[in-house]
Amino acid sequence: MLNVKRVVLRSRPGKDGLPVPENFRVEELMKSPELKEGQVLVRTLFLSVDPYMRCRMNDDTGADYLLPWRLGEVVDGGGVGVVEASKNQALSVGITVTSFSWPWQTYNVMDGSLLQEVDPEMVDGHLSHVLGAVGMPGLTALLGVREKGHVTPGSHQTMVISGAAGACGSIAGQIGRLDGCERVVGICGSEQKCQALVTELGFTAGINYKKGDISSALREHCPAGIDIYFDNVGGPISDAVISQMNPGGHVILCGQISQYNKDVPYPPPLSEDTQKALCHKNITRERFVVLNYIEKHAEGLVQLSRWVKTGQIKVLETVVNGIENMGEAFCSMMTGGNIGKQVVKITD
Repeated sequence: MLNVKRVVLRSRPGKDGLPVPENFRVEELMKSPELKEGQVLVRTLFLSVDPYMRCRMNDDTGADYLLPWRLGEVVDGGGVGVVEASKNQALSVGITVTSFSWPWQTYNVMDGSLLQEVDPEMVDGHLSHVLGAVGMPGLTALLGVREKGHVTPGSHQTMVISGAAGACGSIAGQIGRLDGCERVVGICGSEQKCQALVTELGFTAGINYKKGDISSALREHCPAGIDIYFDNVGGPISDAVISQMNPGGHVILCGQISQYNKDVPYPPPLSEDTQKALCHKNITRERFVVLNYIEKHAEGLVQLSRWVKTGQIKVLETVVNGIENMGEAFCSMMTGGNIGKQVVKITD
């Protein structure tokens, strides 16, 4: 028998739409890890919390590729762990595995078809990076820039990234720089984050949207206008960026975290002025979903691994310890409490 801790969805956010740690409940129970053919027992090492999960707290996620979490049932998301017992010929005891649908439990009996083996060398032994820079957020950054950004080396382009100190934005800005953008400007919510963008990640500048006028700051740091906008937040910040974009520019519509707590469709409706700017300047703004590019994931992960291992991409990470802190880690991430990827360490 195993002593298993798990996190279930206790309640959905209230009328204000803001999630709170009390929406989640930690349960402890004894379970017998009996395996059927094809199954494995995994011990969880790290779990991921991500902005898209806010949509899964609703009755309707607003996206056909995302199922809502059910009340009273175990929550799931990105996870990485080690195989403790196996009845699956492809997955031997001791290997590291990951899944996009990993239940928030300390131990799980899972169907082997839901798991992918991880080579620890891909992340230089930093297994949490499987959930960040060399995982889905890294792929979102890489393929978002490559498929929707239209970066052209030598053309003196300026890229702006909102949510720039988060898991995806912090990688996207570095990829924009590596791919040839002349200026890479990040927007985030604190002076500490702005400093990290410039001194640690090589951004040209960081703008604290909570301090001063964001439009003035954009004019200062993007004197030739904005060519590419990697949009993680939406709302007034995106309106300000789009108003200063050059004709023929490109918006990479990755996320809208500022709107996730509101009862609006995804992507949320734009202001009339922003719609006019997009139309008159012939700016492309297409929704980007990384799952639509599965055939490019393997090659993308190899590229991300190479960049991380050679130090061309720096990884920022905020780690919280203990499955009992999953709810707090999630809510902190939703309000910008993290620098880089937010992960929760479950076991060693």
